Amino acid sequence: MSDKQQEIQTKIDRITSFLKAEKHQALLMRRNDNLAWITAGSLQTRVLLASETNVAAILVTADGKRFFLTTNNEAPRLEDEDFAGLGFEPIVISWHGNGFDEEISRIVGTGAILTDIYYGNTIARCPEVRDLTPLRTPLLDDEIIRYRALGEDVASITSDIVHKLQPGMSESQMNAMVASGLWSAGIEPSVLLMAVDERILKYKHGVGRGQTLLDFGMVNLCARRHGLCISITRFVHFGEMPQRLVDAFGIAADVNAALQAGTRAGATAGELYRIAHQAYAKAGFVDEEEHHHQGGAAGYVERDWVAAPFGHQVVVDAQAFAWNPSIRGGKIEDTVLLKDGSIELLTPTPHLPQVRTSSGGHEYVSAGVLLR
Repeated sequence: MSDKQQEIQTKIDRITSFLKAEKHQALLMRRNDNLAWITAGSLQTRVLLASETNVAAILVTADGKRFFLTTNNEAPRLEDEDFAGLGFEPIVISWHGNGFDEEISRIVGTGAILTDIYYGNTIARCPEVRDLTPLRTPLLDDEIIRYRALGEDVASITSDIVHKLQPGMSESQMNAMVASGLWSAGIEPSVLLMAVDERILKYKHGVGRGQTLLDFGMVNLCARRHGLCISITRFVHFGEMPQRLVDAFGIAADVNAALQAGTRAGATAGELYRIAHQAYAKAGFVDEEEHHHQGGAAGYVERDWVAAPFGHQVVVDAQAFAWNPSIRGGKIEDTVLLKDGSIELLTPTPHLPQVRTSSGGHEYVSAGVLLR
């Protein structure tokens, strides 16, 4: 059995245990994040990039049988390229067919099944929708290897682009530079939030509007490969940076360190929210976290959950996190991995300025601003 087949089998085992505990006969998955997860990052079913579902579904039964469901116009590619050697049995219907109810019934009879999203005519067959995020953690060793490689590549591309920015470039040009760099490395951009100057100060999500860079530029992106998601933000400033921005980045780094120090197995989303609240308050900015979420767990979506006041989600070891504290133009955003009780930075940019901040007896690295 190959490493990929072994990874998939481990995930099938998680699903079958889940189904038996829930007393259901099968799980039908169609969300892109779950399909990438169960196929060890092999599945590229997206045709419409913005869709959370696409041209295939996967059915796993309580006794461990696995199937992929698709239409006749998509089946040749999926069989040849995506599912080859993965051990999934194909179920193919006409592209103008009326859903997979009959095919599912032949496999599981009248037994109750779960799904990760309602779609088509399967609503009657799948009355219960479940969030599968808990099944996707902890990350397996091979997933961590892929995550490290993705983080290193995205960080390198981001660093290179920040060094290439010049006054006079537009936000649209910056978006194009990032997208081109990512696609050239086989990485799919999922968030492009390049912004400049006053728009960085005014908006938490400065979606590009074509404004021209004068002094202050932000490269803010999320990107995916093998289904895994990386988030990163970096800045450049031309000329001396105003003290208010220097202070803002210092506070963001302090909050970032506090959040990373608090990211320990067993901590809840609510506890991490309170850590951010206390860190901002300590800096004299009470309730600053109310202006924007501070980030949270990551994996096969950009945020599996965010740290919210009454968040019940629990941190586990071998889990990724993307924290993004921000205050008045200053922002820190990186993706990290909690592994064996320690925080590992997945998006290091050693060729850009770094800020080292201590919290909880440990030192954490945050990105500084490139001054030109």
